[in-house]
Amino acid sequence: QSQLVESGGGLVQAGGSLRLACTFSEGVFSQYIMGWFRQAPGKEREFVAGITWSGRTTNYADAVKGRFAISRDNAKNTVFLQMNSLKAEDTAVYYCAADKRSYSINIRLKEEEYDAWGQGTQVTVSS
Repeated sequence: QSQLVESGGGLVQAGGSLRLACTFSEGVFSQYIMGWFRQAPGKEREFVAGITWSGRTTNYADAVKGRFAISRDNAKNTVFLQMNSLKAEDTAVYYCAADKRSYSINIRLKEEEYDAWGQGTQVTVSS
C-alpha cells in the first residue's frame, strides 16, 4: 500500500478549478519536501510544483505559474494543489511525491530524486 494517497481529481470545464490533496501515512511528513508531478497521455511525467518542509518556499513549472498553488498542513500530514483557470492541456494523471531528505530547502525537479509516490489521480479538463 502506498504511503501517499491522492484525492480530488475529476472532470472540470476549462476555466474551472480543482483542489487536489495528498495524505502521507508513514515517515516524518513535516521534515520532507513534497512535490506534485503530472503525466499526460503519451508524455513523460513532469514536475508541476514543490514545497519545502516549512512551507516557506515553493517552486512551480512555468506552465502553471500564476494558476496553481501548492500548500501543506503538517499537522494533518497533507499537501494540497489548488488548480485554477484550468486548461485542456492540464489534463493528466497527477501524482504527489516525497523527497525524504530531512529539512532540505532545495526543491528538486526530477522524478528520480523523489523517494515515495502516490498512485495518482486523474484530472480531465474539457474544452
